[in-house]
Amino acid sequence: MNQDLDTLEKEVNTLIDKLDLLKKEIKKVIVGQEEAIDQLLITFMAGGHALLEGVPGLAKTLMIRTLSDAIALSFHRIQFTPDLMPSDIIGTEVLEEDHSSGKKFFKFNKGPIFANIILADEINRTPPKTQAALLEAMQEFEVTYGGKSYPLGNPFFILATQNPIEQAGTFPLPEAQLDRFLLYVKIGYPNEEEEKQILSSTTGTISEEVTAVISGEEIVKIKKLVREVTISEDMVQYVNSIVRSTRPGETNKFDFVNQWVRWGAGPRAGQSMILTAKANALLNGRFAVTPKDIKQVAFPVLRHRILMNFKAEAEQINADFITQKLLEGAKVNQ
Repeated sequence: MNQDLDTLEKEVNTLIDKLDLLKKEIKKVIVGQEEAIDQLLITFMAGGHALLEGVPGLAKTLMIRTLSDAIALSFHRIQFTPDLMPSDIIGTEVLEEDHSSGKKFFKFNKGPIFANIILADEINRTPPKTQAALLEAMQEFEVTYGGKSYPLGNPFFILATQNPIEQAGTFPLPEAQLDRFLLYVKIGYPNEEEEKQILSSTTGTISEEVTAVISGEEIVKIKKLVREVTISEDMVQYVNSIVRSTRPGETNKFDFVNQWVRWGAGPRAGQSMILTAKANALLNGRFAVTPKDIKQVAFPVLRHRILMNFKAEAEQINADFITQKLLEGAKVNQ
């Protein structure tokens, strides 16, 4: 029995070490952006999808491509444009002929969605009809064409990007699709020292080579390990109270929620918060969730699940502000 525990502990430590190696490989190319990198790793560890938002030129696409290079999994980039069709993502049937019998038949040619890691670049530049082609893939991990379902890879991740400042020619993602993203990651400007380092490292002749340091099988093991991280009933109650407090109504004790929020987060937000808090704990070498873990993941979990009303938009109040106020007001038994 002790030998089994020793073996399990050694395997767990090896997987955690692999995550450290993965982070180091990403940092060979990406300068700064510590919080965004951690949130991407948490997305992978929890087995979800992430939406990255930032102004042009902040290396959103490069960050995702670098992450894929450091993982031994198949990768496809889909550039979303206004004329992109669902079949350009899922695939299509083509008529083929059996040369031996002369019979003709339809064969399904798989589209770029059939990979382990999908970069959905500028996802809000394509119409809702094409955006909807991702819904089944994100939730069910399969796609349906011609009445037949085709399973996707395991593991399967969609990492989407969008720019916040370009409104012309864009199609905002519907709430139902936003809710399927585990985390909504904001990419900010680098600080002065980081920007100086970026300028020096990207304008010369030397470029860093990224090596794949973790396999798909190890990612699957990490996903299972995340679910085994312990969380107390007090922590579950803490998450539940935060999520329920985002919903306006007569029973809500927070007046600012009733004043500024149109729709609050659903149960999926609570599930996402617990899973990502577990992943954050594991990423930091711990096997139990603390209030700190919950507070660190609350913003990317809730910012796309709290819908502000017109009054809030007029006063420039956003979901992050609401989340901060809720974290300050919510009580936790430690």
